[in-house]
Amino acid sequence: MKDLHAGPRGRATPGRRGAALVAALALSVTGCAGPPDSAAPDTAAPGTNAPDTATPAAVPGTRQPFPGEKAPAPDAAIPADPARLADDIEDTDARLRREIDDWRRAGNPARGEAPEPVVLLALHEQRAYRYLARNPAIASRTYARLPKDLAGKARDDVTAIRGLISLARPVSGPVTMRVEAPEPADVLLADFRRAERRFGVEWEVLAAVMFVETKFGRVRSPSYTGAKGPMQFMPGTWRAYGMGGDVEDTRDALLAAANYLHASGAPRDYRRALYAYNHSQAYVDAVLRHAGQMKRDIRNYYAYYNWQVYVITTKGERRLTGP
Repeated sequence: MKDLHAGPRGRATPGRRGAALVAALALSVTGCAGPPDSAAPDTAAPGTNAPDTATPAAVPGTRQPFPGEKAPAPDAAIPADPARLADDIEDTDARLRREIDDWRRAGNPARGEAPEPVVLLALHEQRAYRYLARNPAIASRTYARLPKDLAGKARDDVTAIRGLISLARPVSGPVTMRVEAPEPADVLLADFRRAERRFGVEWEVLAAVMFVETKFGRVRSPSYTGAKGPMQFMPGTWRAYGMGGDVEDTRDALLAAANYLHASGAPRDYRRALYAYNHSQAYVDAVLRHAGQMKRDIRNYYAYYNWQVYVITTKGERRLTGP
């Protein structure tokens, strides 16, 4: 978010983002990008997992098998054939929803991390949609082979990714990137709903903003412009809307974001409010598409919660969090 005199997020034109947003957005499902010195290094930062491949493996004529209850490996191949990829997406979606139901029923999402099958299936879904975002011709042929509801979800997620990728700039220089585990999913959900009750901004929109900004708080580095915290506030905007809270505190940041969005036109005009938050139509579209999917099925919130942080470098896409 910009200082009040400059507008949201402290930049004059769309697509100039700091390290935190580049890490959270670039190629995971988002990517509002930053200047050449603001993204992650070519290798994963200390303390993070090994990097992902530059693009998901695409193997013509193959489909990643999911024998029994075994979830796909973090680097499992993404089929390039549209028919096989559609089968893969449909299988992953069905299994992910069942695992999320089990997690919510017996796994207590208010405490700790998601079960491994949820994490792995969500990552596989994310990688498949990233692949489709990079391959529009394959994407359109894949949608045609999916059930109607799932095709709509896939199209929303892929369109959001593609739009934000268009704002991203591959970077080559190393940058220190601090990432950490997010707060438990149901703790965040309670915070989103608390902010909704106070300011009337739908919790799904707040969740989608946090998802796009910092992958639910996984990225803790400030932006190169000085934006801070899980909702990425510039100091001037925080002074105006932070209500005396701590910009790094999740609950305070969510209340401030709801306060700012409400002052900017939400819930009457979400497009106007989100454009005030970030002067990019691709950003606005991505937030609303993800929010719409969470509104259609709350399980999509739990799936997005388990999507991971990626960055774009000149040598490819790299995953900084997750298995």
